[in-house]
Amino acid sequence: RLILIDTGMGDKQDAKFFGHYYLHGTDTLDQSLSQHGFTRNDITDVFLTHLHFDHCGGAIKRDNDKLVPAFPNANYWSNAAHWDWAINPNEREKASFLKENILPIQESGRLNFIQDGIISATHKDSNPLTAQLNTGTRDHDPANPLPVTNFIPGFAIRFANGHTKNMMLPQLSYKGKTIVYMADLLPSQGHIPLPYVMAYDMFPLVSLQEKKSFLTEAVEKDYILYFEHDPVYECCTLQQTERGIRPKDFFRLNEI
Repeated sequence: RLILIDTGMGDKQDAKFFGHYYLHGTDTLDQSLSQHGFTRNDITDVFLTHLHFDHCGGAIKRDNDKLVPAFPNANYWSNAAHWDWAINPNEREKASFLKENILPIQESGRLNFIQDGIISATHKDSNPLTAQLNTGTRDHDPANPLPVTNFIPGFAIRFANGHTKNMMLPQLSYKGKTIVYMADLLPSQGHIPLPYVMAYDMFPLVSLQEKKSFLTEAVEKDYILYFEHDPVYECCTLQQTERGIRPKDFFRLNEI
């Protein structure tokens, strides 16, 4: 299996959209795949950490007047609670959950949900926003802030609820090391200090608790953190300092 984790924002949006969200550099997903000897047709699974446009926009492409999967041979993976949260968005996140990125995945028949450890959201409140906010915090367990489930051998999943409902963090076993793909729990190395929480986070105090728990575990177990949004640093290890947990060594994934 050849698994792609997140797809970036893609290129199907209009000029107005890209006037707000500038694509830095000239690299493309196709170029990156080609550098490793692959094409889109080789991808067997697309694993979406969450459905904000900058993480899943490249999952769907325009084919003339149709929206179709950009990876024709792949199964797409999300989870039921996050999917429900995304297709019934609150006003705060509505601009991040774009239907043209999400619904065509389901319509293609290639959508799959991670089942273990997931509690599906139920909206019984008469006020949809209140119901969504309640389900967004209800599933967070302070005693176990980043629960783990297995996807395939060597690929576990951590669930986080501070940034958005049931975001999934891949935890990979590789060359005797544990690599955690940080998605938007820690978008960059600059977010490692505990108080530095993104304004985009739906539940910042939950993010703070998740960060504290994870960083302590990561130092103790010598995890490698892989950053999705850092413009300079790809990976790092951690160390305990007088100022708290901070980066130790920076390196690229291919240097492991």
